[in-house]
Amino acid sequence: MSSTLVHNIASLVTNDPEKGDGPLGLIRDAALVVEDGKVAWMGPAQAAPPTDGAHDAQARAVIPGFVDSHSHLVFAGDRTQEFNARMSGQAYGAGGIRTTVAATRAASDEQLSANVARYIAEALRQGTTTQETKSGYGLTVADEARALRIAAAHTDEVTYLGAHILAPEYADDPAGYVELVTGEMLNACAPYARWVDVFCEKGAFDGDQARAILTAGKAAGLLPRVHANQLTYGPGVQLAVELEAASADHCTHLTDADVDALANSATVATLLPGAEFSTRAQWPDARRLLDAGATVALSTDCNPGSSFTSSMPFCIALAVRDMKMTPDEAIWSATAGGAAALRRTDIGRLTPGARADLAFLDAPSHVHLAYRPGVPLVSEVWRAGRPV
Repeated sequence: MSSTLVHNIASLVTNDPEKGDGPLGLIRDAALVVEDGKVAWMGPAQAAPPTDGAHDAQARAVIPGFVDSHSHLVFAGDRTQEFNARMSGQAYGAGGIRTTVAATRAASDEQLSANVARYIAEALRQGTTTQETKSGYGLTVADEARALRIAAAHTDEVTYLGAHILAPEYADDPAGYVELVTGEMLNACAPYARWVDVFCEKGAFDGDQARAILTAGKAAGLLPRVHANQLTYGPGVQLAVELEAASADHCTHLTDADVDALANSATVATLLPGAEFSTRAQWPDARRLLDAGATVALSTDCNPGSSFTSSMPFCIALAVRDMKMTPDEAIWSATAGGAAALRRTDIGRLTPGARADLAFLDAPSHVHLAYRPGVPLVSEVWRAGRPV
């Protein structure tokens, strides 16, 4: 078993306040030892132990690889015209999902798999070392199952989202579609997924429908997460907390009771600033959630309609500029926060025992991710101790 010393690190974000300064556990003039794909040691450079090999970080900052806990990558087609119309003044609604459903159903397995691989590789180049992704653009038993099978070939964090919207064939029979999603479709999809999700929103699924879908998913061994309170105030956040969901995602329209519920639960509030950027919608109030004591994650929501970005650095810059987060809070939320939203303790941090997922920044500090928006600062990425 060989060990590698990563040295000459200008600043190292560990996400363990016991290991360094502040909530990020920041260590300046740092070093880190990687062994068997994991972090074996980290600390001040002058205290580094002997190792078999060495890698010079060239006075760059090193942060944990980003954990993107919410994306929709199994799709085909293009919605450029919809985006153009929105930027020209048309209001955003969830109806555009049906355009992607038609294109996805018509695509081959090979096309869909190539698309997933492309977007995961694109995200990896920008520092994302853990990627969750969902179904939700098939909405038939066969199409949802193949979406999850394809997703599972690319990532371990796979979510069953048969309840994205009503399938076109069930537009006049929502009860029938809920029965399908909680029955035959769930049975076909559960073997490929870790999570079950539902779009609890006006125009998609109401609170009672969402509860039935998530409860059935839990009974099938899947863990719940919820698209909650994106477009309007609604029951999604309260339902997520009630059912002990790992995360409530979007959280744009929150009452005081919603904020209190999140702050007093293990449910993570996952914020998706790419969606607000792409729809010109109201920004989630991250400051309100953080000040109340809620755990906050940042994610891209990468999808072809409302947030077609795979860039976690871009979302960090948006969160700092428009959602009132500090750079430290945004980095934590994009790494350790995302890990919490996936209920993972092996990622999102750089401490002994964690997976050695490293993002090297062409800058002396993580603050540059918000300070220099749009600049490709991630210059090197390691996943499980290996450069990729």
